Amino acid sequence: MPEESGSTEGPRRRAPLAALEVLVATDAHGSISGAARVLGVSQPSASASLGRLERLLGLELLARGTRGTQLTDAGRAAATWARDVLLSSDSFERGVAALREAPSPRIRLAASMTVAEYLAPRWLAQLTHEHAHLDVELVVRNSHDVMDLVLAADAELGFVEGPSVRRGLRSRMLVRDQLAVVVGPEHPWAQRRRRQASIEELVTAPLVVREAGSGTREVLERALRRHGAELPSRLPHLGSTSALKTTVQYSDAVTVLSLLAVEDDLARGALVQIEVPELELGRTLRIVWKDGAEMSAPVRAIAALVTRRR
Repeated sequence: MPEESGSTEGPRRRAPLAALEVLVATDAHGSISGAARVLGVSQPSASASLGRLERLLGLELLARGTRGTQLTDAGRAAATWARDVLLSSDSFERGVAALREAPSPRIRLAASMTVAEYLAPRWLAQLTHEHAHLDVELVVRNSHDVMDLVLAADAELGFVEGPSVRRGLRSRMLVRDQLAVVVGPEHPWAQRRRRQASIEELVTAPLVVREAGSGTREVLERALRRHGAELPSRLPHLGSTSALKTTVQYSDAVTVLSLLAVEDDLARGALVQIEVPELELGRTLRIVWKDGAEMSAPVRAIAALVTRRR
């Protein structure tokens, strides 16, 4: 390696600001006692501070005589430079204070319906507790649209529930989820002793599902294709989990939703889960971000919080 030029001495200690304040005040008020009075310190303390500064700088700053102590020419020159240092320090403190008081930039998150309704409220409550200064906006879309927003840099983080992640995105698992086939309590399937249905019964039933582009629908379609089955080409669809649950509860319709969304309804008997033994409906809920994008510190804090609370 080439040799580095310059002095081999280690870095000098920086002069403490408190000592520079004493030096500047001594110059301005003509004596150490005057400086001590203005700064609210004792005269021995001010004298000791200047003595330490002399030793640190290797300069004689004070001329001590029978008529008192005066700054030398070097001391007056050093006081001029010290005044600039103190002004810069004051400017630094004002700038930092302004940063603390400035409103935080809004952080835009995008989440699929299941995540937004059943996981995000807990995260946002925790964010308010741990990072009260953050200004967070949550946009709710289906998983396909969430990934579009993140790829277009219209959202800094996305939360999706589909089986795949688009090219150009990176992801990390949040939780494992399971979809459930559910009906209302008066549905004929709910009266069966074993509460089961076949794949053929499912695809020929009066199904109502989420719209194309939703992660829930994509998982269902892929699971059916593995058994050579497909959803009907024309199928009623709704963009709201709550609307789907209400539709099923008061009709003979059948739907497929996340267990996160229906566990309370199942517990109180408002909905009934129907097993379809051949159908694998497990999935992974993920956090996604744009590949190559550098996360800001607040965005990293949010990502750490939501992945910590799996």
